[in-house]
Amino acid sequence: VPALATERRFAQRLREWLHEERLLDGRYRLQRVPGGRVALPVLEEKLCQLCPPPEMPWELVRIQDPVPSRAARRRTPAQRLREELRRLLGPSWSEELERDVPHAWHRHEDLVLLSEDSFQAAPWERLGSALWETVASALGARRVARRGRVMPDGMRTPSVTLLLGQHGWVEHVDNGIRWAGAAGCGWRGEGTALTIWAGSSRYTFDVTKCMFSPGNITEKLRVASLPCSGEVLVDLYAGIGYFTLPFLVHAGAAFVHACEWNSHAVEALHRTLVLNGVRDRCHIHTGDSRQVSAAAWPRDPLPAGIPSPPVSSQLQLRDVADRVNLGLIPSSEEGWPVACRVLKKDTGGVLHIHHNVETPPAPAPLQTAVPLAEWGSPEAASSAGEAQHPTEDGGEETLGARLRPEWQRWAEATATRIQGLLAELHGRPWRTSILHIEAVKSYAPHVHHLVLDLECRPVLP
Repeated sequence: VPALATERRFAQRLREWLHEERLLDGRYRLQRVPGGRVALPVLEEKLCQLCPPPEMPWELVRIQDPVPSRAARRRTPAQRLREELRRLLGPSWSEELERDVPHAWHRHEDLVLLSEDSFQAAPWERLGSALWETVASALGARRVARRGRVMPDGMRTPSVTLLLGQHGWVEHVDNGIRWAGAAGCGWRGEGTALTIWAGSSRYTFDVTKCMFSPGNITEKLRVASLPCSGEVLVDLYAGIGYFTLPFLVHAGAAFVHACEWNSHAVEALHRTLVLNGVRDRCHIHTGDSRQVSAAAWPRDPLPAGIPSPPVSSQLQLRDVADRVNLGLIPSSEEGWPVACRVLKKDTGGVLHIHHNVETPPAPAPLQTAVPLAEWGSPEAASSAGEAQHPTEDGGEETLGARLRPEWQRWAEATATRIQGLLAELHGRPWRTSILHIEAVKSYAPHVHHLVLDLECRPVLP
């Protein structure tokens, strides 16, 4: 950092002059330098304007290890970012550009992930790499990336651009989940990969090719607490193992059939299972799980040294599951017939059905809890459940702690539909019971991501 070194008796007068001329760099403290002198940090971009009064002797020096001032330590990251950008742009700074600077971002250790609507104005593009280096410096990062819209390809493929840095292996702690990167891994290759610890669960994936939603943390924790000891689970939309891992590592499932059609997610899921030592308790079915028999699904080859996972290109499961997880939004409805087919026909089981449910903005009186009832049973009269531990993420609303009428109506309609599918499939009556409705997050204004726990049992003769 450039600084003016002067005798101690002149330090205060020189400081006042630098402050009046707006040349003092307030980000750093004054420091002692050899010769009993004091060094006052000055702004690099204004060195050409330095012309102190002649009665104050000074020398231009460089402080090798500048110490942040108290004021700098009190500034928020957003304030630091704006101040650094103002210095970078100088007279070109404008209110329009200030509105284009983000107030929030995601951080994964030393990688900052910006929102898609940040830095869109034309002047930013002309700055080139200097912009991203300034952003990284202001936010205490080394790498910068910007996300785009999720691609409408059915796989929720992210659109993430790495703006600064050579790779994206990172470590991050979020809500008890630790994401860790390449420093402790022996893997090599291109891409932006993450490893995530959730308790004792570790995930790994490429953020430019696979989605990860921190907003689903409450559902992961809930899944981890379910009593699944000795059970067989089918995860119809496994992805990188969002829910496959909690079921295996924490909930105690005996075996999981994980179904996924994104080849990049299949690779990540395989690595994640190996990392956690549960690869032998999971079979990966590659292809479109909504189809009874899917065509062979191409997969990119794994890096050298990583064995190919035993996968199948067709989903031919039937009569195997005690539980089925349908973790696809906005709707998993196309997978409901497959879920019914893989449930054990003699004993049935539980479906965990994810869905985005629209809730009108008009305030409605909250409904009091009523006893849960079975659908398809003689004693059934109504059905309800409570939405517990809701989390807001991405929407404008804060979820209520009680069941909303729209959620109950959706759950009831889903229970009736599943009951009909099971009866048609097996040629005998079934009953369905709403066990629980979980509000995961606010997905968008007036749209809520819900999970319905639905028990499905054959009616005994």
